[in-house]
Amino acid sequence: MRIAVASGKGGTGKTTVATSLALSLAAEKSLPPLFLDCDVEAPNAHLFLHPEFEEQREVGLLVPTVDEARCTHCGKCAEVCQYHAIAVLGKKTLVFPQLCHGCGSCTALCPEKAISETPSRMGVIERGTAAAGISFARGVLDVGEPMAVPIIRELKAWARSEPGQHVIVDVPPGTSCPVVAAIRGADYLLLVTEPTPFGLHDLRLAVKVARELNIPVGVIINRDGSGDAGVDEFCAAEDLPILMRVPFERTIAEGVARGQTLTEIHPEYAERFRQLFADIVGRASQ
Repeated sequence: MRIAVASGKGGTGKTTVATSLALSLAAEKSLPPLFLDCDVEAPNAHLFLHPEFEEQREVGLLVPTVDEARCTHCGKCAEVCQYHAIAVLGKKTLVFPQLCHGCGSCTALCPEKAISETPSRMGVIERGTAAAGISFARGVLDVGEPMAVPIIRELKAWARSEPGQHVIVDVPPGTSCPVVAAIRGADYLLLVTEPTPFGLHDLRLAVKVARELNIPVGVIINRDGSGDAGVDEFCAAEDLPILMRVPFERTIAEGVARGQTLTEIHPEYAERFRQLFADIVGRASQ
């Protein structure tokens, strides 16, 4: 079972839920889960699960380099580049590495073979073992790099689960390309939201993404009791199950600020998350 934990907006408690679920499963299962922190622009699951990293790999793209001595400035490279990473201006061919997606089309189609590819680092992926024997892997995007998707894809391909091992994916906030890359292939999507107008707005967008990808969705309302009834009404209208409510409580806020999961703040949540997992398995199999 691969469960992606996402949120339309940041700060809803997505990582708190994901790490608490992972710890709850680790305490019950003979094979602890694999935890993937795909929030590569701001990974913070390590603050809760305290992994010891044993392996690290650099991740990058092959970006074009133009040999001006061979280039005839025909413009075919610029024509084929749908990301506008190459421009031909008169007798000058310009490359914009920040826009390049590493597809290699310009190199393959250059009639003069004037374009070669040079590795460009974007960040790293790391893996090791975390609390309760959880297999832990994360990606870290280098500061200033604009694209998170290549690191997420590389992380998911590198940190594969063992047979019978459940996978918890901590998804980036929002609904953009990194979110799609992280949740693609999930058996179930948990959307963590809050009962506020902003929470409802972004929940609507996240549900649309999930339905486009044909992934079943359940909702967890964090800070329940702090806002209005808009999220409840939306979930009822859209036939979205609300699988858990986490109350707006000072004790929880203080614990999370100290790097504690819900299961550490309130041990009874371990059983609640195990029941949540059983509910998800049942719904995903329908």
